[in-house]
Amino acid sequence: MFLTQEKLEQIGFKYFGSNILISDKATIYGASRISIGDNVRIDDFCVISAGEGGIEFGNNIHIAVYCSIIGNGRVIMEDFSGLSSRVAVYTSNDDYSGAYLTNPMVPSEYTNVTSGDVILKKHVIVGAGSIILPNVILEEGVAIGSLSLVNKSIPEYTIAVGNPAKPLKPRKQDLKEIEWKYLNQSK
Repeated sequence: MFLTQEKLEQIGFKYFGSNILISDKATIYGASRISIGDNVRIDDFCVISAGEGGIEFGNNIHIAVYCSIIGNGRVIMEDFSGLSSRVAVYTSNDDYSGAYLTNPMVPSEYTNVTSGDVILKKHVIVGAGSIILPNVILEEGVAIGSLSLVNKSIPEYTIAVGNPAKPLKPRKQDLKEIEWKYLNQSK
């Protein structure tokens, strides 16, 4: 089941457009820092947690089951971008070196958390089970293969895979013409 219009209004989003489908099994934190465009679907068991940077979802976005978007940095998903199932987007990251304590229950003076924005530009698709770390920009048209660890930005219209994700080959750009047809179908 998806949330009703009344339930969507009660959540307290910064902004939300039309045709918003959010599962009643999704969990939303920091709704006042989340903006949602038109034609956005968030499936079951997703955790969307907006930190200080907030989250901005454009139009025509899909976030599949069991995805998480968490951290203190900003997340932007531009139009026609999407996350396949079990993708994790992190805008904050603990220091795992052993020189600091970790976890949110420890006062910040004893930790070394780094935060940074994650931006998915138009037509980005992230394959199932992938992880995106802070300070990453996936330029327009990027496709990330399943089970990839993205710790660096990827140039436009590139298919990238692996741990860490590395460019594999160029991605076709036909989708730009298809987008134009879709957006102009009723004109």
